[in-house]
Amino acid sequence: MSSTPANKKIFDTALLKRVFQMAAPYKKKVFLSFSLAVLLALVSPIRPYLIQITVNNYIKSGLLDWVIRITIIQVVFLLIETAFRFLFSFTTAWLGQTVVKDLRIKVFNKVINLNLSQFDRTPIGTLTTRTINDIESINDIFADGLIPIIADLLSIISILVVMFVVDWQLALISLAPFPVLILATFIFKESVNRSFIKVRNAVAALNAFVQEHITGMQVVQAFAAEKREYAKFRKINREHRNANINAIFAYSVFFPVVEIIVAISTGLLVWWGAGNAVHMSEAEASEMAGKIISFFIYLNLLFRPLRVIADKFNVLQMGMVASERVFKVLDNDDYIKKEGIYAPDKVAGSIEFDHVSFGYSDDKYVLKDINFTVEPGETVALVGHTGSGKTSIISLINRLYHIQQGEIRIDGVPIESYRLDSLRRQTGVVLQDVFLFSGSVLDNITLRNPAITLEQVQNAARLIGMHDFIEQLPGGYNYNVMERGATLSLGQRQLLSFIRALLYDPSILILDEATSSVDTESEKMIQHAIDTLISGRTAIVIAHRLSTIRKADKIIVLEKGEVREIGNHEELMEKGGFYYALHQSQVRELKTQS
Repeated sequence: MSSTPANKKIFDTALLKRVFQMAAPYKKKVFLSFSLAVLLALVSPIRPYLIQITVNNYIKSGLLDWVIRITIIQVVFLLIETAFRFLFSFTTAWLGQTVVKDLRIKVFNKVINLNLSQFDRTPIGTLTTRTINDIESINDIFADGLIPIIADLLSIISILVVMFVVDWQLALISLAPFPVLILATFIFKESVNRSFIKVRNAVAALNAFVQEHITGMQVVQAFAAEKREYAKFRKINREHRNANINAIFAYSVFFPVVEIIVAISTGLLVWWGAGNAVHMSEAEASEMAGKIISFFIYLNLLFRPLRVIADKFNVLQMGMVASERVFKVLDNDDYIKKEGIYAPDKVAGSIEFDHVSFGYSDDKYVLKDINFTVEPGETVALVGHTGSGKTSIISLINRLYHIQQGEIRIDGVPIESYRLDSLRRQTGVVLQDVFLFSGSVLDNITLRNPAITLEQVQNAARLIGMHDFIEQLPGGYNYNVMERGATLSLGQRQLLSFIRALLYDPSILILDEATSSVDTESEKMIQHAIDTLISGRTAIVIAHRLSTIRKADKIIVLEKGEVREIGNHEELMEKGGFYYALHQSQVRELKTQS
């Protein structure tokens, strides 16, 4: 995964505008947050100024009644300011979380509609990072980024204006170390920015690595690769730690520097005020005392946002980097762009491949000029060596991938003319590696479709021969199969997928290696399920077992992405060609195993 350059422009205005367009439905909240930022800037200097008036006019004169009145007014302003700050913080946080919610829905909707080729090329952990971590960072643009930065800048400007209006000379003296603070802030921002970019990249790498290895844990342990993979994880984790430590080091240096600069400013303030008070009249000295006290508070109010503004700039920058990555997912146009409107309730089930060529990348075709026809109700077996293109053919029938050349027709209608959900509803797929979601047996069969009743599921399970088995499970149809169906055998998972396919009553059935790698008893049940499913349906079967192949009405022999032979078992055996050689090799293999 490519990293984002450390010198990337912070305010990519087009990107920032796009982020705030996500908040367009909540314009009132945006307006409220900016209004509160202005109000906080106006309220901030009031309390120090009231303290100055109290010291200059009332404390020296002993006017305690006025001191009490001014104190009450200060408390009121303090309460008002506190209420404004609470409302500001809550509004910006609400805005950020709401935008995150909307954006996460849009990204997930985009992800589930992408072509499968995207998942072939993109690590699952990377997409997980985009959908969870990166989107969460966009919240910071609102809660701790642009709007809070604007609020802090307005407060700084407001305080500076008041300081110069009250006493420009005292303001200049006390702010003399200010350029050093600006330089320190810039250095800190750049240092933390580089570290945070490395942290982001390391987080994505960690997510991808952990996701991949947990999913493939069986392979890791089967080949005793735990130590090697552990060493790789340690390396990625070390990079993540080092990036965080670099950021922590920058914070550890920056905040003490700020405290030193504040102390120097305070010292200059007292030195200048005390030095000049010696040469002043009593009234002027008293006025200077009030200014020094108020300026001390102004400096604290001024440096408070300055301490964190560099950090907020980095938060904004990280939010911008994250939003760029998220928008790349949203801008990904590798999905089914052209979708027809033809949506029949039922299709007869004829399939035609007319000069179809296809490749997972445009420069390398895995299917070359494929031509064949499947009549309604026919059972067709696809046979061939690994890599011959069998799985690619079945993936094209329900438009999981684009084809580069040719045309695929169902009932004489190009599949591009079908509405996508209608086309896929007509096609039932039972894969070799059945994926089950974490949840109940019922949820996995119905895919949480509320329109499907338990009675319908039970009837389908009886036809497949699985009802009694399911009823014996703890909880029956509510039994939790765990993630990926870990508590069920391969054969049991496949039989559940048969129930799922039967329940949706497809006109076209696709079976990909459905009887491979199972025991004899499970094979008999699966064969019964196959016979039940294909009855009256068009079926395309990928199978190595001779018994399945012989039953097919038509056999299509593939070799290196090309159709070599088409016919039934007897016809192809008589030819003595590719199928004959493949058949004979399987017979010898069976004899060797027995």
